[in-house]
Amino acid sequence: GRTMIVPCLGHAKFLLELDNGLRIVTDPYDDQSGYPVTPVNADVVLVSHGHHDHNAVETIGGNPRIVREAGVTTLAPDVRVTALSAYHDNVHGAKRGSTLLFLLEAEGLRVAHLGDLGHTLTDAQRRTLTPVDLLMIPVGGFYTIDAPTARQVAEDLQARVILPMHYRNQWTSDWPIAPLEDFTRLYQDVPPPMPLLRVTAQDLSCQPHVAVLTPQV
Repeated sequence: GRTMIVPCLGHAKFLLELDNGLRIVTDPYDDQSGYPVTPVNADVVLVSHGHHDHNAVETIGGNPRIVREAGVTTLAPDVRVTALSAYHDNVHGAKRGSTLLFLLEAEGLRVAHLGDLGHTLTDAQRRTLTPVDLLMIPVGGFYTIDAPTARQVAEDLQARVILPMHYRNQWTSDWPIAPLEDFTRLYQDVPPPMPLLRVTAQDLSCQPHVAVLTPQV
Protein backbone atom coordinates (compact mmCIF):
# COMPACT_ATOMS: atom_id res chain seq x y z
CA GLY A 1 0.00 0.00 0.00
CA ARG A 2 0.95 3.65 -0.33
CA THR A 3 2.75 5.06 2.67
CA MET A 4 2.16 8.38 4.36
CA ILE A 5 5.05 9.65 6.49
CA VAL A 6 4.11 11.97 9.34
CA PRO A 7 6.69 13.70 11.55
CA CYS A 8 5.66 16.38 14.05
CA LEU A 9 7.61 19.62 13.71
CA GLY A 10 6.40 20.93 17.09
CA HIS A 11 3.19 22.34 18.57
CA ALA A 12 0.44 21.87 15.92
CA LYS A 13 2.88 21.73 12.99
CA PHE A 14 3.08 18.41 11.18
CA LEU A 15 4.49 17.41 7.83
CA LEU A 16 2.38 14.95 5.86
CA GLU A 17 4.47 13.42 3.12
CA LEU A 18 2.43 11.46 0.61
CA ASP A 19 3.58 8.58 -1.54
CA ASN A 20 3.24 10.76 -4.67
CA GLY A 21 5.74 13.24 -3.20
CA LEU A 22 3.19 15.86 -2.18
CA ARG A 23 4.25 17.61 1.04
CA ILE A 24 1.60 19.21 3.24
CA VAL A 25 2.47 21.23 6.36
CA THR A 26 -0.10 22.12 9.03
CA ASP A 27 -0.17 25.24 11.22
CA PRO A 28 3.42 26.57 11.02
CA TYR A 29 4.56 28.70 13.98
CA ASP A 30 6.89 31.70 14.14
CA ASP A 31 9.90 32.32 16.39
CA GLN A 32 7.80 33.84 19.17
CA SER A 33 6.28 30.47 19.91
CA GLY A 34 9.16 29.00 21.91
CA TYR A 35 10.07 26.34 19.36
CA PRO A 36 13.03 26.83 17.04
CA VAL A 37 11.81 27.46 13.50
CA THR A 38 13.31 24.79 11.26
CA PRO A 39 13.19 25.57 7.54
CA VAL A 40 10.91 23.21 5.67
CA ASN A 41 9.59 23.15 2.11
CA ALA A 42 6.05 22.18 1.23
CA ASP A 43 3.59 22.13 -1.64
CA VAL A 44 0.60 22.97 0.53
CA VAL A 45 0.18 24.68 3.91
CA LEU A 46 -3.00 24.27 5.95
CA VAL A 47 -3.60 27.25 8.28
CA SER A 48 -6.32 26.73 10.86
CA HIS A 49 -6.46 30.33 12.10
CA GLY A 50 -4.62 33.65 12.23
CA HIS A 51 -2.55 33.29 15.40
CA HIS A 52 1.25 33.56 15.14
CA ASP A 53 1.82 30.01 16.44
CA HIS A 54 -0.32 28.61 13.60
CA ASN A 55 -0.11 30.90 10.56
CA ALA A 56 3.60 31.62 9.93
CA VAL A 57 3.43 30.68 6.25
CA GLU A 58 6.50 32.84 5.58
CA THR A 59 8.59 30.14 7.33
CA ILE A 60 7.69 27.55 4.68
CA GLY A 61 9.74 27.40 1.47
CA GLY A 62 8.77 26.10 -1.94
CA ASN A 63 6.07 28.67 -2.75
CA PRO A 64 3.29 26.50 -1.30
CA ARG A 65 -0.42 26.76 -1.94
CA ILE A 66 -2.12 28.07 1.23
CA VAL A 67 -5.46 26.65 2.38
CA ARG A 68 -7.00 28.90 5.05
CA GLU A 69 -10.71 29.11 4.15
CA ALA A 70 -13.58 26.72 4.79
CA GLY A 71 -14.50 24.53 1.82
CA VAL A 72 -13.22 21.61 -0.23
CA THR A 73 -9.91 21.91 -2.09
CA THR A 74 -8.59 19.30 -4.53
CA LEU A 75 -4.79 19.16 -4.16
CA ALA A 76 -4.18 16.33 -6.65
CA PRO A 77 -6.45 13.91 -8.53
CA ASP A 78 -6.79 11.61 -5.52
CA VAL A 79 -6.00 14.09 -2.73
CA ARG A 80 -8.54 16.46 -1.27
CA VAL A 81 -8.85 18.54 1.84
CA THR A 82 -12.09 19.61 3.48
CA ALA A 83 -11.90 22.59 5.87
CA LEU A 84 -14.75 23.10 8.35
CA SER A 85 -15.33 26.18 10.47
CA ALA A 86 -15.26 25.72 14.25
CA TYR A 87 -14.53 27.84 17.33
CA HIS A 88 -11.27 28.50 19.18
CA ASP A 89 -13.20 28.56 22.50
CA ASN A 90 -16.40 27.18 24.02
CA VAL A 91 -18.35 30.45 23.78
CA HIS A 92 -18.94 30.51 19.99
CA GLY A 93 -15.77 32.45 19.26
CA ALA A 94 -16.44 35.32 21.68
CA LYS A 95 -13.02 34.90 23.33
CA ARG A 96 -10.69 33.68 20.60
CA GLY A 97 -12.58 33.61 17.34
CA SER A 98 -12.70 30.69 14.97
CA THR A 99 -10.48 27.87 13.80
CA LEU A 100 -10.64 25.45 10.91
CA LEU A 101 -10.82 21.68 11.21
CA PHE A 102 -9.12 19.91 8.31
CA LEU A 103 -9.85 16.51 6.82
CA LEU A 104 -7.27 15.26 4.32
CA GLU A 105 -8.31 12.31 2.18
CA ALA A 106 -5.28 10.70 0.53
CA GLU A 107 -3.61 7.29 0.13
CA GLY A 108 -6.86 5.62 1.23
CA LEU A 109 -6.54 7.38 4.62
CA ARG A 110 -8.68 9.97 6.38
CA VAL A 111 -6.41 12.33 8.30
CA ALA A 112 -7.87 15.09 10.49
CA HIS A 113 -6.12 18.10 12.07
CA LEU A 114 -8.36 19.95 14.50
CA GLY A 115 -6.44 23.24 14.68
CA ASP A 116 -7.12 25.09 17.94
CA LEU A 117 -10.49 23.47 18.57
CA GLY A 118 -12.07 24.84 21.75
CA HIS A 119 -15.27 22.78 22.08
CA THR A 120 -16.79 19.37 21.52
CA LEU A 121 -17.90 18.79 17.93
CA THR A 122 -21.30 19.61 16.53
CA ASP A 123 -23.28 16.79 14.93
CA ALA A 124 -22.56 18.24 11.49
CA GLN A 125 -18.81 18.41 12.12
CA ARG A 126 -18.79 14.88 13.47
CA ARG A 127 -20.74 13.52 10.50
CA THR A 128 -18.34 15.11 8.00
CA LEU A 129 -15.16 13.97 9.74
CA THR A 130 -16.01 10.47 11.01
CA PRO A 131 -14.30 8.03 10.79
CA VAL A 132 -10.76 9.35 11.22
CA ASP A 133 -7.69 7.18 10.66
CA LEU A 134 -5.08 9.68 11.93
CA LEU A 135 -6.22 12.42 14.28
CA MET A 136 -4.03 15.41 15.18
CA ILE A 137 -5.78 16.88 18.19
CA PRO A 138 -4.97 19.64 20.70
CA VAL A 139 -4.91 18.34 24.28
CA GLY A 140 -3.38 21.11 26.43
CA GLY A 141 -6.48 23.04 27.48
CA PHE A 142 -6.63 26.78 28.23
CA TYR A 143 -6.49 27.89 24.57
CA THR A 144 -8.02 24.65 23.28
CA ILE A 145 -9.92 21.62 24.49
CA ASP A 146 -8.34 19.86 27.45
CA ALA A 147 -7.29 16.21 27.79
CA PRO A 148 -10.65 14.67 28.84
CA THR A 149 -12.49 16.63 26.14
CA ALA A 150 -9.88 15.58 23.56
CA ARG A 151 -10.43 11.97 24.51
CA GLN A 152 -14.19 12.43 24.04
CA VAL A 153 -13.72 14.10 20.65
CA ALA A 154 -11.37 11.29 19.53
CA GLU A 155 -13.98 8.71 20.53
CA ASP A 156 -16.74 10.66 18.77
CA LEU A 157 -14.64 10.60 15.57
CA GLN A 158 -13.85 6.88 15.94
CA ALA A 159 -10.19 7.82 15.64
CA ARG A 160 -7.86 4.88 14.98
CA VAL A 161 -4.54 6.63 15.71
CA ILE A 162 -4.39 9.76 17.88
CA LEU A 163 -1.49 12.22 17.57
CA PRO A 164 -1.69 14.65 20.51
CA MET A 165 -0.51 18.22 19.90
CA HIS A 166 -0.56 21.70 21.47
CA TYR A 167 0.64 20.75 24.97
CA ARG A 168 3.27 22.10 27.33
CA ASN A 169 6.86 20.85 26.97
CA GLN A 170 10.40 22.21 27.21
CA TRP A 171 9.73 24.73 24.41
CA THR A 172 6.39 25.95 25.72
CA SER A 173 7.21 25.72 29.43
CA ASP A 174 5.88 29.21 30.17
CA TRP A 175 2.54 28.58 28.41
CA PRO A 176 -0.53 28.06 30.64
CA ILE A 177 -1.30 24.74 28.93
CA ALA A 178 -1.15 21.26 30.42
CA PRO A 179 1.60 18.72 29.78
CA LEU A 180 1.20 15.74 27.49
CA GLU A 181 0.91 13.33 30.45
CA ASP A 182 -2.50 14.73 31.34
CA PHE A 183 -3.68 13.20 28.07
CA THR A 184 -1.58 10.04 27.77
CA ARG A 185 -2.49 8.89 31.28
CA LEU A 186 -6.11 8.56 30.13
CA TYR A 187 -4.97 5.60 27.98
CA GLN A 188 -3.24 2.31 28.56
CA ASP A 189 -0.19 1.03 26.72
CA VAL A 190 0.92 4.30 25.14
CA PRO A 191 4.28 3.46 23.52
CA PRO A 192 7.37 5.66 24.03
CA PRO A 193 7.63 8.73 21.82
CA MET A 194 8.74 8.11 18.24
CA PRO A 195 10.23 10.41 15.60
CA LEU A 196 7.52 9.87 13.00
CA LEU A 197 4.65 7.70 11.95
CA ARG A 198 4.73 5.64 8.76
CA VAL A 199 1.26 4.50 7.94
CA THR A 200 -0.60 2.79 5.13
CA ALA A 201 -4.33 2.13 4.94
CA GLN A 202 -3.55 -1.59 5.25
CA ASP A 203 -1.47 -1.44 8.44
CA LEU A 204 -3.71 0.80 10.55
CA SER A 205 -4.58 -2.03 12.88
CA CYS A 206 -0.87 -2.46 13.76
CA GLN A 207 -0.46 1.19 14.78
CA PRO A 208 -0.71 2.33 18.40
CA HIS A 209 -3.98 3.97 19.44
CA VAL A 210 -2.07 6.97 20.84
CA ALA A 211 1.17 7.85 19.06
CA VAL A 212 3.36 10.52 20.66
CA LEU A 213 5.65 12.14 18.10
CA THR A 214 8.82 13.83 19.34
CA PRO A 215 9.03 17.29 17.76
CA GLN A 216 11.64 17.18 14.97
CA VAL A 217 13.05 20.65 15.50
